[in-house]
Amino acid sequence: MHELSVTENILKIALRHANENNAKIINDIYLVIGDLSSIVDDAVEFYWNIVAENTIAKDARLHFKRIQAILQCQECLAEYQLSQKELSCPKCGSDQVRIVSGDEFYLEAIEIDR
Repeated sequence: MHELSVTENILKIALRHANENNAKIINDIYLVIGDLSSIVDDAVEFYWNIVAENTIAKDARLHFKRIQAILQCQECLAEYQLSQKELSCPKCGSDQVRIVSGDEFYLEAIEIDR
């Protein structure tokens, strides 16, 4: 259910930037979402149709770019893709890891008409 508040914030950010640039319509919104974030694309799209109604963004298309989860072992410094089966480093077995990528969530760009 947190996608509702996330979607409202996306709209707020998009409208602010659109207004700053004298936009009449927001056509496209580009979102970057890491695989480790708990954001569900379908839920954001569902809520978008509700929260964007009666705004200049009501017909905007949402584009989702997923970022793969990459971890770095803090023992041997190896970087590796997160496996759903195993968090530990595949090289040395350590579970002392740091997230390199995959926890992102941000609005990357919007396309507007003036």
